[in-house]
Amino acid sequence: MRTAGLQKYLILCFLFLATGAFAQVIDRQKIKIEPLRPITPVISESLTLPAASQDSVDSEGSSKPVLIQNDMQRDEHVSDIFSEKMDSLANSWYIRNLFHDDYSQYRGVNEFPRNLPDSLYINRLQSIQEVVAMSYNSMVKDVIVFYTEKRRDQVEMMLGLSAYYFPIFEEALDRYNMPLELKYLPIIESALNPKAISRAGANGLWQFMFNTGRQLGLEISSFVDERRDPVKSTDAAVKYLWQLYQLYNDWYLAIAAYNCGPGNLDRAIKRSGGKRTFWEIYYYLPRETRSYVPAYVAATYVMNYYKEHNLMPRKPDISLQTDTLIVRDYLHFDQLENTLGIEKEQLRSLNPMYRRDVIPAKQEKPYPVVLPNEKINAFIELDTTVFAFDREKYFPDNKLGNPAGLQANYFTPADVDGKAKILYTVKSGDNVGFISSWFNVRLADLRYWNNLRRDLIRVGQQLSIYVAPENREKYEKLNTMTFAQKQASVGKSAQSSAATTSSTVQSAPQPVVLDSSYEYYTVRKGDTIWEIAKRYPGISPDEILRLNNLTARSKISIGQKLKIKAKEKI
Repeated sequence: MRTAGLQKYLILCFLFLATGAFAQVIDRQKIKIEPLRPITPVISESLTLPAASQDSVDSEGSSKPVLIQNDMQRDEHVSDIFSEKMDSLANSWYIRNLFHDDYSQYRGVNEFPRNLPDSLYINRLQSIQEVVAMSYNSMVKDVIVFYTEKRRDQVEMMLGLSAYYFPIFEEALDRYNMPLELKYLPIIESALNPKAISRAGANGLWQFMFNTGRQLGLEISSFVDERRDPVKSTDAAVKYLWQLYQLYNDWYLAIAAYNCGPGNLDRAIKRSGGKRTFWEIYYYLPRETRSYVPAYVAATYVMNYYKEHNLMPRKPDISLQTDTLIVRDYLHFDQLENTLGIEKEQLRSLNPMYRRDVIPAKQEKPYPVVLPNEKINAFIELDTTVFAFDREKYFPDNKLGNPAGLQANYFTPADVDGKAKILYTVKSGDNVGFISSWFNVRLADLRYWNNLRRDLIRVGQQLSIYVAPENREKYEKLNTMTFAQKQASVGKSAQSSAATTSSTVQSAPQPVVLDSSYEYYTVRKGDTIWEIAKRYPGISPDEILRLNNLTARSKISIGQKLKIKAKEKI
């Protein structure tokens, strides 16, 4: 049955739900297609915000002048803080499959304005009619340049994704009478990647920590993590932002507290002598939070003035239309894959809230499953066949398996909240396996905290490791121990480990033999194949990939030499 209300629900249900999709109701015990109940707000529908503070609007509704802030002395590097989030977007299943790898259609946007004057940015920010005031200084400008010049391809992807996500955000913000421009926060939180995970363990579009998500009513269990549910996490985020504004009566402080937590913000206020504006407490804030408000202003700017920078929203190259079913019995993604022929990675991306490829639905507690439209009828027709496929294998005695025996479909980092941070300096003979055993941490966590790739570490490199505060002194001593002493601390001998002393402690890089008949490019920080191709007229990203035996999923590293084209013969 086709209804406007149901269409609205389906749009909100997931990223690429089709406009005009319809729900079907079938009289089956295990499958029922129905709209989910609206999320009941914890806060009264009649809530009103306090009177607008100085960072808001004037009595006539027009924007106040842009606040020109003095430049701050800082050690924050925008590329370091935000590059990883942008990269996680580009490397996600969605982007690899929904955005075509052939960038030739975008060659017309290679030219874009550079070195724009401050006065132009200020005038444009002044023209944006927003409740949350716009500030401007060199930090804001740095982030604008980062978005509009250095990460243009990812920004164009986010512009395309925003057409799907922003209606979800705006509907929730409007429901609670909140400034609609807060919809830009997920751009800096997650780069609009619903599967983003921070090093500290924050998860989803709105980057909730475990305890915060639980406190806001999100289900986080061994099988389900609603921090990754776009609709439910958005509702929770809006409630949380409203609570923070009630606490600080200043949108910049509320936004900063969203990033670092009210406790850290309160400490910054106290250390500043009781100052109550973001820029006055700037130096007392955590490093990432210092860049957070400037990044918010920059994201607001880019979303409003992308055309002026010759940026184009990149729409998906394929139509991924989906529908939502409500299931009332246990269901494993493998059962769907084998009976309906849906790739498991696609199921995981369409249903990011399920942690172990299992939908733990029961009659009294149903759950949704999102499927491609073309698979809906097959699921309905097969019905019991889907649930019965290898039933005993996945659900012995019709019971959920032990979560410890089921592999999670994404890595969940250890919570570092309340942990002591230790900097360990890598020594000759170390490898990541040894280090993780010495500090009694998971190898996956060690990799995650330090953004390690292929377990490569180098002598002299400092690794961040989080341990229980009461064990800090014990583990700090590892920095002064010999290799034999460190091995002895975990009951192993240096001799027994000699054979496994890793080649992952990276010495001087091996020389690369270059073909003199080709022109080469040396990869720099922040480069992508697309951006490199744009430097060479007539060269496409696909040509660079082919010449260097790379695929669209291959990683490139700083200092790597890439063949660009054959040299012209004289």
